[in-house]
Amino acid sequence: MLTSIHQPGRVPRLDDRAFARRIGLVILATDHTTEPDFAALVANERIGIYVNRVPYANPVTPENLLAMQPSLTAGAALILPDEALDVVMYSCTSASVVIGDAQIERAIHAAKPEARVVTPTAAAVTALKALGARRISVLTPYTVATSQPMAEYFSAQGFIIDRFTCIGLTDDREMARISYDDIVAFARDAMAEESDALFISCTAVRAAAVITRIEAAIGKAAVSSNFATAWMCLRLCGDNTSKPAQGRLMTLPLPVR
Repeated sequence: MLTSIHQPGRVPRLDDRAFARRIGLVILATDHTTEPDFAALVANERIGIYVNRVPYANPVTPENLLAMQPSLTAGAALILPDEALDVVMYSCTSASVVIGDAQIERAIHAAKPEARVVTPTAAAVTALKALGARRISVLTPYTVATSQPMAEYFSAQGFIIDRFTCIGLTDDREMARISYDDIVAFARDAMAEESDALFISCTAVRAAAVITRIEAAIGKAAVSSNFATAWMCLRLCGDNTSKPAQGRLMTLPLPVR
């Protein structure tokens, strides 16, 4: 029988942080994909990933996407309250288009003013420019109505869109279940020969896990929403490690502004 509990005569030394760099993810309540992708591509002994979810209701429509905007500040505030984050990433590509990158940044800075803010749309633009792409093809899992604002967004960023393909799904939980083989097949069919790169939209789609298969199939660079945000978050945290086995983008630094 235990008769006494021993307490050492000293207190432990504490590191400044559990991880040297902190990335906060604000993700949808229904998201199946962002956390596994960031665990695989970003988390390491220096970088910690911290997650909070915000309310979201299917179907994926511009109206439902816009309805998330009031939740963003509170969603960011609950990630390590009263502690600084290095980066906060809002993980919804189509909502980033309809809400706007600048509005998302303001909402997150209201809770985490010190953090660099990343959206999938802004990360994709940065990634495509880092790859030297001017002409692009785009693949989305959305309907035409949800895809149209995205086409306008990338055109406004100066890209020539050679081909835009949308699959027509309306539930992000189904988007997360598109098979890996079909992601590659749809990507192959969506790529125009004259394009410099392919962008695959939606943080629900598991394209980041098969980027190298896609690049082999199309013979060009491929960027997905989660692949772009993972790359940008790593670079903003000072991790410039080249990882060619993960895809062409992971060999590149952030472009100099």
